[in-house]
Amino acid sequence: EEFQCAQALDSLPEVKFWLRNVARHPRAFRLPTATDNFYPDFVGELKDGRFFVIEYKGDLTAGTEDTDEKRTIGALWEKAAAKKGLFLVVEREVAGKDMRAQLAAKFSP
Repeated sequence: EEFQCAQALDSLPEVKFWLRNVARHPRAFRLPTATDNFYPDFVGELKDGRFFVIEYKGDLTAGTEDTDEKRTIGALWEKAAAKKGLFLVVEREVAGKDMRAQLAAKFSP
């Protein structure tokens, strides 16, 4: 399903570029958790200059405490980025929105 999330990123005209964030790579983007580091799945830039960080979660892991912690940490990072950075946990479907619709809604100015 992460591949489908990547396809959704590719399909959005507002995306300038994105890359797969490789966990534990020395130059990977990471956010600190209570016990370790969190390496979101995708990072990129929008054509308007904003950066984004995307974590994909499948049905089995979307509602876990670990995912809740990542949502909280990502929201704090987004707030600290002062409108220059966006964070989103993407799921297969949320409130009737598929992956592409979730991303498009988040990327809207």
